[in-house]
Amino acid sequence: MSGKHDTEQAAEDRRVGGTPWLAGIVTAVVGFSSSFVVVLAGLSAVGASSAEAASGLLVLCLAQAAGMLWLSLRHRTPLTLAWSTPGAALLVTTGAVDGGWAAAVGAFAVTGVLIVLTGLVPWLGALVARIPPAIARAMLAGVLVPICLQPVTGLVEAPLLVGPVVATWFLVHLLSRRWAVPAALAVALLVALVAVLADRSGPGLQVADAVPALTWTTPTWTLGAVLGIALPLYVVTMASQNVPGVAVMASNGYAVPWRESMGVTGLATVAAAPFGGHTVNLAAITAAMAAGPLAGPDRSRRWLAATSAAATYVVLALASAGLVTLLAAAPPEVLPAAAGLALLGTLGSALAGALAAEEGREASVVCFVVAASGVTVLGIGAAPWALVAALVVLPFVRNRAVQSG
Repeated sequence: MSGKHDTEQAAEDRRVGGTPWLAGIVTAVVGFSSSFVVVLAGLSAVGASSAEAASGLLVLCLAQAAGMLWLSLRHRTPLTLAWSTPGAALLVTTGAVDGGWAAAVGAFAVTGVLIVLTGLVPWLGALVARIPPAIARAMLAGVLVPICLQPVTGLVEAPLLVGPVVATWFLVHLLSRRWAVPAALAVALLVALVAVLADRSGPGLQVADAVPALTWTTPTWTLGAVLGIALPLYVVTMASQNVPGVAVMASNGYAVPWRESMGVTGLATVAAAPFGGHTVNLAAITAAMAAGPLAGPDRSRRWLAATSAAATYVVLALASAGLVTLLAAAPPEVLPAAAGLALLGTLGSALAGALAAEEGREASVVCFVVAASGVTVLGIGAAPWALVAALVVLPFVRNRAVQSG
């Protein structure tokens, strides 16, 4: 199925494709619009206020733009960056940790340090690579399940609000898979706006709150936040963003400067953390838009798509505070439902990768179940425990397979 979809998407790219400048704009718009609600939900879940969440979205856009400009201009490569959407989903299910928002910010900074070290210290990258991809994907799938259930529960609880969002996603999905989520999110914003304007008893929308601003939070560090946020966020980002991002670029004939890319994205994460940014990393899904046929037939000029994507992210950053203000005032069912729809594709890919190979499948299922449980033990959320449980079960499953074989 994935191969067929890739072929269909490539054909669509050729139909739409034109200049690298246009491809970069599309890359940024699709990347931003298809997942910003997940970022906002994740930051809010770990304790960010509306202003802090808006600051996080703003700084991520700016950090990505700066990193893309640096890498594309130095290497003349259409290398695009993104925030970690799976990482933001992890934050949604993790929730508040010991130390609150300041500790979460400290964990974001630790994640950035680990990414930098991955580029500098070969054995650290090798250690991450030893985690079976199926188990990493199973952990991600388990994290995503509760979020992806939100459109279903939202339809039952508030059909008039969530129904138009789900219907838009379905109808546009029939025509263009790429634009289904952005279209659904646009309708979600429209529904939220109508609901807020119709609510005479609510606070309404304040223009002053829509002005973008960076909000500083002094990081603190707690063991619960490092183990519960930083480590799983690092693993999910590497397995679901950075490694696939390299593969996507290679499939389009471009080599990624690994050490420098890890250094740039890791330092960008560290710099963005005090302002609420959770992770900056290589783009994966949208990377093909800037590096593929959508960016025109001349491969030597496709690097310009990364520069126009960077410029577009700067423009989109200006909308961060307004989006947060609107969604904060909207009915509570709208944002979770939109986030769930945005992650359905990621959930499908994660499940497919987790269960594709028969060997070790039981360990992947254990990882998925523990991650989906949402339990908290010793102040640490379900994702790290899911990884531990799977790695404990895996040797026994493999030994049994060897003996039976």
